[in-house]
Order: sequence, then structure tokens, then C-alpha cells
Amino acid sequence: MKATPAPKGIWKVIGASSAGTLIEWYDFYIFGALATIISTQYFPQGNPTAAFLSTLAVFATGFIVRPFGAIVFGYLGDIVGRKYTFLLTLLLMGGATFAIGILPGYQQWGIFAPILLVVLRLVQGLALGGEYGGAATYVAEHSPDGRRGFYTSFIQTTATLGLFVALGVILLCRQLLGRETFEDWGWRLPFLLSIFLVLLSYYIRVRMSESPLFAKAKSEGKLSKNPLKESFVQPENRRLVILALLGATMGQGVVWYTGQFYALFFLQRAGGVEFVTANIIIAIALLLGTPFFIFFGSLSDRIGRKPIILTGCVLAALLYYPIYQGMMYFSNPLNEVMLVILVLVQVLFVTMVYGPIAAFLVELFPTRIRYTSMSLPYHVGNGVFGGLVPFIATALVARTGNIYAGLIYPICIALLTAIIGFIWIKEKRRGTFAE
Repeated sequence: MKATPAPKGIWKVIGASSAGTLIEWYDFYIFGALATIISTQYFPQGNPTAAFLSTLAVFATGFIVRPFGAIVFGYLGDIVGRKYTFLLTLLLMGGATFAIGILPGYQQWGIFAPILLVVLRLVQGLALGGEYGGAATYVAEHSPDGRRGFYTSFIQTTATLGLFVALGVILLCRQLLGRETFEDWGWRLPFLLSIFLVLLSYYIRVRMSESPLFAKAKSEGKLSKNPLKESFVQPENRRLVILALLGATMGQGVVWYTGQFYALFFLQRAGGVEFVTANIIIAIALLLGTPFFIFFGSLSDRIGRKPIILTGCVLAALLYYPIYQGMMYFSNPLNEVMLVILVLVQVLFVTMVYGPIAAFLVELFPTRIRYTSMSLPYHVGNGVFGGLVPFIATALVARTGNIYAGLIYPICIALLTAIIGFIWIKEKRRGTFAE
């Protein structure tokens, strides 16, 4: 099938959508990247392991609530419009992130400090639950058939680039301020700086027009009166939502968070790699791996989304154990080059499962319920199954005393996804939208 030429202005659409989404991911992930320090600020220090687990639990709340954000903002996106919905999510995310930067710690406010931290983390999760679906849908509805995997893959880079920018800002602040000052109050600067990025992105996005497919459906009176009912009550659409979760996004989520977050925690806590060094290793691997989101997104336009996503799940499940054994081996004595390579391999798995996922999801559902229908399985898969990887893995290690026990969870979920996906998912090979 010959690819349709890109419509005029597509790169402006991608740039504006990607900039805002990158900033929201940056806001969301600086919490995780600073988890070891935040645990000393907002929880009693009698038991460092318990404090770290408590911090990971707070980190996880932002993921768990993402499906609720997907429902709320997905509904608004299908009723009001894509553009104004992800403008609102951007402001909510920015406000909550800035507030974390000025929130007093446990020594100042006692138990109220971690309680408010949880509240702000919940706001972040709700906002992100609405952001990604809006941005992916917006770009997809501007993209031509036959090239949707390529164009939406640029949105897929924003999660990794957001983490990369977060690590970069954190490392810069750490180097400029020194270790003691950074751990005392300097860790707040990455949270505070985000407000300027949010305002800039808002200015860019507010000047954009509405999605042409949504505008057309609205003018023709074809918008859904109840996208929640159509998405989750009607048997045909409900089946697609469940299959999208169990046969794609569930495995994609655990591969994403194992390769980029659990790898960071593992290097520091199991491998004993120093904070700055561990973050640099992850940052380099992310930078080297990011172009492969575009590669696999484009490849999915030619061979399909399903084989790439599920192959990534299988490879991750088969190779995690030897990869993490290698990470331990090269942590002491420290071999930065080999550690970058081992993390990069995990990032390549991430690009396989994540690069084509936006195109895969938006093509499953019709325009009238697309925002709602694709957002929920994405955020359950990523927010719940994926977001719980650091907490569950760390808890398994603490309980068993086996440093590799944490890998059991992502391996099992990835394999289960591959089995379900290979058997039951039938995708559209030509990359066209559902009617």
C-alpha cells in the first residue's frame, strides 16, 4: 500500500504535542529519579529500607490513579475536544509538581508532609492519565494511513526523553550545588524549574487548532453522547479494551519500567553504584536508544504493530536474568561501558514494545470514543502493571533476600502478554482507522 503524503503542518502538530508531553513526563519522573533522596525527607529514618519502600509506594500511587485520569479526561476529550483537555492536564501536572518543590518535609510538618505528598502525587497521576491519550490521539488524527506508526512514534520518544531531561537536570543541580546541599534542599530545584517549561508549553499548545477528525465528527453530529458506556459496556468495544490491556499494554508497561526505572534502582541498591554514576549510565543508554522508537514505529507501518510489540516482550522475559547478572558482575569492579551496554539492551526492548503502541491503540477504536477507549488500557497497563514494578520488585528482594527475585514479576507479566497477544489479538495490517 502506497503511503499517503504527510498533510501540511504535521510537524508543527507533532512538535507542539511532543513538547507538552515531554514536560509532563519530566514532571512525573523526577519524583522517581529522586526517590532515594525523597525517602530521607518525608519519612522517619529509623528504618531506611522501610522509608524507601514507603517512597516507592507514594511513587506508585501516581501510577495507580492514572486509569482514573484516563476515564475522566478521556470522557472530556471525546465530548469537549482533544486540545482543551490536554491543556487542562498540562496545568494540573505543572501545578502539582511545583507544589512538591515547596512542600515542607517530615521534620517540619510531621505526618502531614507525606500525606500531602501523596495528594500531589495523585494529582500528577490523574493529569498524566489524560495527557498521553490526548497527545497520541491528536497526532494520530492528523496522520495519514500507512504512516501513523512513524508519526506517532515521536510522541513515544517523549516518555524516555522526559526521563532523560529529568536525569540531566538532576545531575546538573547535583554537580553545581554539591552532594550535601543538593540532598538538603537542592533536590527541590528540578521540581520548581518545571513551572517555566509548563507555561511555555501551554503557550505553544493554546495556539493549536482542534483535531480535524474530531472537528468533522462534531460538525456532523457524530460525537458520542456517552463515551464511557460505548467503550466499556458495549460488548464489542469492551472486548477490544480488555484485549488491548492483556495482550499488549500490560507487558509493554512492565518492560518499560523495568528497563528504565528498576535498572536505575538496581544499580544503586544492589550493585552499589554511586548516585551520579548510576544516573549517567541510565542517561547515556536512554540517549543512545531513543532513535529506535522512531525505527520500530516506522517498521510497524510495514510489518504490523503486533509482531514487534510481542517480540519485545518475549526477548525481555528471556534475557532479563542474564542481563541483571551481568549488571552485578560489572558493578564491582565498576565497568561503566559494559553497564551502559546492558542497560541499552533493555532500552531497546522498551523501544520495541513502546514505539508502535500508540498507533496500535488508536487504530483499534473509532473517533467518537477513541480518547476514552485507548487511554484506559494504556494507563492500566503502564500505570498499574508497569508503575508497580519498582515497588513489587524491591519488596520481593527484601522479602526473599535474593537480589534477582524482583525480576519474577516483569518476566511473568511479559510472557503472559505475549501468549494472550499472539493468540487473540488481530490488528489492522494497513494501519487504517476504525469507523
